[in-house]
Amino acid sequence: MDSKNTKIAVLGDGGWGTTLSILLFKKGYKVSLWSAFPDYTQTLRRTRENIKFLPQFKIPEAVHITDDIKEAIDGAEIVVVAIPSQFVRKVLQNLKDVDLSQRIMLSVVKGVEKKTLKRVSEIIKEEINTNKICILSGPTIALEVAKEIPASAVVASEDINLAKQMQDVFMTERFRIYTSTDVIGVELGGSLKNIIAIAAGISDGLGFGTNAKAALFTRGLVEIKRLGIAIGAKEETFNGLSGIGDLMTTCISPYSRNRYVGEEIAKGRKLTEIVQKMEQIAEGIHTTESACELAKRYNVEMPITEQVYKVLFENKNALEAVIALMTRAKKAE
Repeated sequence: MDSKNTKIAVLGDGGWGTTLSILLFKKGYKVSLWSAFPDYTQTLRRTRENIKFLPQFKIPEAVHITDDIKEAIDGAEIVVVAIPSQFVRKVLQNLKDVDLSQRIMLSVVKGVEKKTLKRVSEIIKEEINTNKICILSGPTIALEVAKEIPASAVVASEDINLAKQMQDVFMTERFRIYTSTDVIGVELGGSLKNIIAIAAGISDGLGFGTNAKAALFTRGLVEIKRLGIAIGAKEETFNGLSGIGDLMTTCISPYSRNRYVGEEIAKGRKLTEIVQKMEQIAEGIHTTESACELAKRYNVEMPITEQVYKVLFENKNALEAVIALMTRAKKAE
């Protein structure tokens, strides 16, 4: 794909959407960045800096910033979906009268829609009616990628040639991209790890140590695999970048929004208060609800997820949740 003649639209002005806009521009692509908020769009245009979500990084003047979604995607061969999962469907419904069947739709979203329990690729297929769908996921803290600190991710598509094409588009000497055909596994790995990150934050907030976090990390991965395999994913996918890699990053990173939520919950703050004061969305909150419903649907045991749900939505004491996990019936590993 010739970068000089290819336009890419990035839908979503969060830290990751902004980071990818800058990365793609540096690779020579024509880039448009869409923001859902007219007032903030004006701020972005004026300052060329995403003060809320990616401060201290200049957005090149040639990156077209707009709050008109149809203007953003006009002429774009690739549409990058970087919108919080609970808003993806609503945003795409604004494009019902636009034929996007020949565009490449690439999701970088890490979440599962409430009520429908749909993955973002499924939402895209329903609303856009296209088979040209890819998922980009992995241990990708936006700030680190923006700083050009070495990072890796995986791009998944049922069409391996399409995945390879997107590998070429996004790969740089500091951002290494692998390919996969396991769309379900890559999406679920990137989504479900946020639940375990909330649990890791609770562990940190309670003052626990490395042993506790290692146990959460290990047993959390078991839960992710259980549900993923039941839904149709390949087990080996969860041993890769979009599984164990992303899980490690989100459980450890000081920039992890989901880990932060757990930490603040453990300190005694209410979820509503935490969310109200956050600029960015912690996808793990809604994903916890979705995962619990999926676990019931597929008859999968997910004890950590269940306890996180009770802490978040039933006001269960965090320490009591830990005790409940530690005193479950004995079993073999």
